[in-house]
Amino acid sequence: MKKFNVVVLEITIAIIDYLYRGRDYQRFWVLEEIARAPYFAFLSVLHFRESMGLRGPEHLYLMKEHFAQSINETEHLEYMESRGGNLYFIDRFVAKHLVLIYYWSNVVYYWVAPRAAYHLSYEVEVHAATTYAKYLALNGHDDKILEILNDELTHAHELQKAMEMI
Repeated sequence: MKKFNVVVLEITIAIIDYLYRGRDYQRFWVLEEIARAPYFAFLSVLHFRESMGLRGPEHLYLMKEHFAQSINETEHLEYMESRGGNLYFIDRFVAKHLVLIYYWSNVVYYWVAPRAAYHLSYEVEVHAATTYAKYLALNGHDDKILEILNDELTHAHELQKAMEMI
């Protein structure tokens, strides 16, 4: 499954990078819009499992982590909006449709193979941190982008911990 995750991610990254070349904040906005989907999906599945009496010992911890991660990604999204990332209809259209696909894919993936779903999200967070690092290398210091980069690394660490827990 890890190989599958990497291949799907590389194809998706290539498409998004092509569509958004030279439009950093629009690309960041789309990516941050999409970045929240797995955390919402994980929470949905965890709530459903709880309702079905399938709660495990890690359940409450994971719910708290994923809720905090979704809030943090929303803060990143709002920053990208303040930089004009969602200015154009086409960017909003692309993001809203991608997020629907990504959310439901993650619901199914997390239900069937939670470790693999966490691994995909881990790879996405690592890619996000790398993307922000490249932006900083090309465009100079930006405190907020650096803060977001560090948040993405924190999320990657949290996802790795979640993979180990389940």
